[in-house]
Amino acid sequence: MKLLGLLQSRREWSGVELAERLGVTTRTVRRDIEKLRTLEYPVHASMGTSGGGYRLGPGAQLPPLLLDDDEAVAVAVGLRTVSGIENIGETAVRALLKVEQVLPSALRHRVAALDVSTVPHTGTAPVVDAAVLTTVGTACRDRQRLRFSYVSHAGEESEREAEPHRLVTWGRRWYLVAWDVRRDDWRTFRLDRMTVRTPFGARFTPREIPGGDPGAFVAARVADRWPVQAVVRLAVPASEATEWHSYGEVVALDAESCHVRVGGETMDAVVFMLAGTTAEFEVVSPPELATALVRAADRFRRAAKL
Repeated sequence: MKLLGLLQSRREWSGVELAERLGVTTRTVRRDIEKLRTLEYPVHASMGTSGGGYRLGPGAQLPPLLLDDDEAVAVAVGLRTVSGIENIGETAVRALLKVEQVLPSALRHRVAALDVSTVPHTGTAPVVDAAVLTTVGTACRDRQRLRFSYVSHAGEESEREAEPHRLVTWGRRWYLVAWDVRRDDWRTFRLDRMTVRTPFGARFTPREIPGGDPGAFVAARVADRWPVQAVVRLAVPASEATEWHSYGEVVALDAESCHVRVGGETMDAVVFMLAGTTAEFEVVSPPELATALVRAADRFRRAAKL
């Protein structure tokens, strides 16, 4: 099970690497690889001076997944959660039925206890193609370059080559954080605007995402593109404003305060976003945000009959 778990976690391993991870000899690795093959796991091997290389390839039939109890429950609950997502939900439901059919009775009861109801979002959401999501996620995992056409916010189409690092969900959209090879810089790409070219490109060595937090990186970049922009001041150090990274870019002012740049479709959307936090803040810009906050506060007071 440990050997199979390693083979599933990376595209290829050398025999020496597997032996070191498992605390066995390369001979034992070769023997256990043969055992996996007898169980119909398609493990491919290549010869080499360091014990050869091994990778788990596609087969005519998907072999049984080896999951511990907590992993099986997490998979089932995760599939329930995404079952309402357009263009992915139907696939998730089919996968969920297959997973639940093979769960032991005790685990089915655990999954039932964690049943999740999905409330549909109002308005329209960008449709993410499940094939694009899988392709990009695989490229991130295997550290392989992607080539794709991309349509910008302004409607301009361009050809891109990038080193994909991380998928991020922000709001109701999927984003890819990647190093743009031709522009020699970090970029974020919305998956619903990508048309991926296959096969994959060359392997690459991972770089460090600026700031180390892909979610914060996406939030800061996306905040730049909203039609309404605002800045608020927090009376806390930037290092303690971690929850605000999901709102936008956090910029340190001094040892005791920082600015947060936020954005939204409308000023009311920015007010709604700020109302969701319990932290104290001051409006820096624009003045219209202060007016909108006072208007919302008056409405709340009337609702509370104060």
